[in-house]
Amino acid sequence: MTLSAERPKLTLLLAAPRGFCAGVDRAVRIVEEALARHGAPVYVRHEIVHNRQVVESLRGKGAVFVAELDEVPDDGRPVVFSAHGVAKSVVSEALRRRFFTLDATCPLVTKVHREVERHHARGRHLLLIGHSGHPEVIGTMGQLSPEAVTLVEDVAGARSVQPPAGVPLAWSSQTTLSVDDTAEIVAVLTERFPGLIGPAKEDICYATSNRQAAVKTIVARGAELVVVVGAPNSSNSRRLAEVAERAGARRAVLVQRGADLDLSLVEGCRTVGLTAGASAPEALVQEVIAHLGGYFELAIEELRVADETVEFRLPPALARDLPSALDRRTLAAD
Repeated sequence: MTLSAERPKLTLLLAAPRGFCAGVDRAVRIVEEALARHGAPVYVRHEIVHNRQVVESLRGKGAVFVAELDEVPDDGRPVVFSAHGVAKSVVSEALRRRFFTLDATCPLVTKVHREVERHHARGRHLLLIGHSGHPEVIGTMGQLSPEAVTLVEDVAGARSVQPPAGVPLAWSSQTTLSVDDTAEIVAVLTERFPGLIGPAKEDICYATSNRQAAVKTIVARGAELVVVVGAPNSSNSRRLAEVAERAGARRAVLVQRGADLDLSLVEGCRTVGLTAGASAPEALVQEVIAHLGGYFELAIEELRVADETVEFRLPPALARDLPSALDRRTLAAD
């Protein structure tokens, strides 16, 4: 797309809430505070959150990201578990090797971990709704023995799953799923298994629900194209794109930063929506706005569906007065 002397007008609807959630903010703060307290290196098992710019920013400050604990030397350096949570076997290995660990698991994921343990203690087989291979799902399934939990990925899986006969059943879910998709899966499971026990409070986190509701709002207000800022391996970001298209957007695209947006997709649109996954910093949203502003005369309107005031405490080993989550959501994206 070439820049003309007279820029076409474009209405840009900003979804709110968008971007960093409390769990992501806490996880990033844990790594940064560990580096400030103990210096580099600080080892982090897996990406602390699913965002390349956040990971690279922390790597530049001295974080070392590893796939598994066998890559961590026995040198007494801090080891951080990612926001997605880990299986009990990972915790056991860290204890065996006497690592100094800092658990950055989102407290809402930890809630699910405790929930599935309670179901198991009461003799129930767990049906876990989630995506195979996702770190959060691996961590949640890893709270129980393999025979105690069955993964259900979609409606088709709900219709075909065959849990152990004669055993009470319960369900839990990954925290970053589509609210609507999960409701459909639960409806099928409930119809097939009338005694199925669900969580006291839904497992999909408040931030995921709020961001999906905000996307539906900008589509209802006329967004023909919805741009989602987020990583391709971010479950909540991918769900936002799916929700936008299901809500009626002509198209939804996932971009990691401003330069990734193909402006030819915007040509012919009068109204574009913009949001960001829960692990994408606001600086990347501003990149997209600047990219669009170089070619279009923007009329920007923010549509807010909820105010988020949740903040999670740091682990006791790191707790002290630090900037609030709201002050930190413009994390440098370079």
